[in-house]
Amino acid sequence: MITLYGFKQAFGLVDASPFVLKVDAFLRMAQLPYKLTSSVAYLRKSPKGKLPFIEDGNAKIGDSSFIFEYLNQKPEVTLNDWLSAEQRAQAYLIGKSLDENFYWCLLYSRWICDHNWPKTRQVFFGHLPFPFSSIVPFAVRRATRSALYKQGMGRHSAAEIEHIFNRSLASLSTLLGDKRYIMGELVCELDATVFGMLAQFILADVDSRFNTIARGYPNLQRYCDNFAQRYYGAAA
Repeated sequence: MITLYGFKQAFGLVDASPFVLKVDAFLRMAQLPYKLTSSVAYLRKSPKGKLPFIEDGNAKIGDSSFIFEYLNQKPEVTLNDWLSAEQRAQAYLIGKSLDENFYWCLLYSRWICDHNWPKTRQVFFGHLPFPFSSIVPFAVRRATRSALYKQGMGRHSAAEIEHIFNRSLASLSTLLGDKRYIMGELVCELDATVFGMLAQFILADVDSRFNTIARGYPNLQRYCDNFAQRYYGAAA
């Protein structure tokens, strides 16, 4: 039995982290038996000091990309078998674009945008007693702002970040077209990443400009709805 360690259920999703959600989606797609256990405290036992990570027998693997590589080595996992070498290369690069660029738009929308911050603060820190409920959110938000600046996304204006976000969505919408899944009529590994990211905007119980923009792409909305219905029974 594989154990997947994540943060917490939030915003109506299995996990508020797109990286945890994408591993959860992969495990469901591959029909691998697993259990999800969630707590920020698991950061202390993570091999890379971040979540998600999995334990599979004596193996402990951190980082969603390395988790995917590990799981794909299992003989019963055949999600990518139908893809050509060229399609696999394209899928890898698309997934990396989402992990390394699109993700930072999510961080910005949740942690920096003043409209979203009260809900983010309540979801992640509402359980803390005073004075930690005042000190910790401020410190984490400041650290997130610093991380965004160092990565580069935080150096852009609000309008520029929205433009980057919209271009990524428009590109995904074009790639998806009328297909059921991102690479065709069958799922592949990339769908776990696409769903893990898009669900944070399209299916999340959050109403902001970023979420509204994402929901304005009908085929991306349909994609998330169909994926959630197939693998989660309804909502993710």
